[in-house]
Amino acid sequence: MSIIVPDEILTATRMSETEMRQEIAVMLFQREKLTLAQASRFARMHRVAFQHLLASRRIPVHYRVEDFEQDIQNLREMGKL
Repeated sequence: MSIIVPDEILTATRMSETEMRQEIAVMLFQREKLTLAQASRFARMHRVAFQHLLASRRIPVHYRVEDFEQDIQNLREMGKL
């Protein structure tokens, strides 16, 4: 599914597309609708960078089993495990 955000909305909020993506990702993560991995992908950020963004807003990171499993899978794909 694709969502089109009209330019007038970006102008009204004074946000770039990147900022809008980050705001939506943070909000959905905070509401526990997305995992850390999903939210960081939606924001098009590396997971660590997204964690720093959350920390800068004092939003706690809930490291779930699903996140751990995704980390293990990523490490395997990178040849680290």
